[in-house]
Amino acid sequence: MTTARKTELCRPLARGRLRLEPLVEAHRDGLRAACARDEQIWEIYSVNLTGDDFDPAFDGKCAGEGGQFAYAVVVDDAVVGCTSWYGLEPGNRAVAIGYTYLAPEVRGGDCNLSVKGLMIGHAWAAGFHRIHFDIDVRNQRSQAAVRKLGCQPEGVLRHNKVTWTGFLRDTAIFSLLPGEESDALKAYL
Repeated sequence: MTTARKTELCRPLARGRLRLEPLVEAHRDGLRAACARDEQIWEIYSVNLTGDDFDPAFDGKCAGEGGQFAYAVVVDDAVVGCTSWYGLEPGNRAVAIGYTYLAPEVRGGDCNLSVKGLMIGHAWAAGFHRIHFDIDVRNQRSQAAVRKLGCQPEGVLRHNKVTWTGFLRDTAIFSLLPGEESDALKAYL
């Protein structure tokens, strides 16, 4: 990715009470507490952000491992989760959004739509024209959430990732192009 395009894409975003802040050391304890509020969900995530695995995973996110640019999701000054840009393809003007976790108390409301609306609207404004989401096929809640955005299913990559538990997962791929946004998402763009 060109430095200019990355700099334009990877910056703080905010709307109302919600902020997406580049993940830094100051978010460590707040994110640790948010992630610990649903320890069972991590079984279907590719990485674990609880227990002894938290600190190395947090450090990797802050360091940009795997090409990630991670955000802390902050509502009213409380860290309630995280999300990331990754898979940056500047020549193709494509990017992925993922590695998203939201604490149980903000799921099911408008928090995910707000987070994704900020990121998607910003990606379009930065000149990207394709956003994709890679989701473990077992994660029905995340698949439903991206469908709610207007994302289209593209297929399944079979056995393409080994998760932190050693599980060989299948990954459902969804994408969104400008103009495909759902009415629900449009309200947050």
